[in-house]
Amino acid sequence: MKRLAAFLLLAIFSIACLAPAHAQRMTREQAAHQSRKDAKKQEKLLKKANKRQRKGTKKSEKAQRKATRKANRALRKRQGR
Repeated sequence: MKRLAAFLLLAIFSIACLAPAHAQRMTREQAAHQSRKDAKKQEKLLKKANKRQRKGTKKSEKAQRKATRKANRALRKRQGR
């Protein structure tokens, strides 16, 4: 009896797995919502990357000004001022 029940369960599960699953299709509203969501995410990432680039540019400009001041000081010292 147990063997027969196990065999029947195995057969039922096998048939259930072979049956094609219905693919979930997005409606137009869902697709539009997902598109807006992806666009917003992309915009956020772009904004973050631009901010990093601005910060890097500022940092390099500051380092350049500092190096120029240091060079000018060294030059004045050599000239005896």
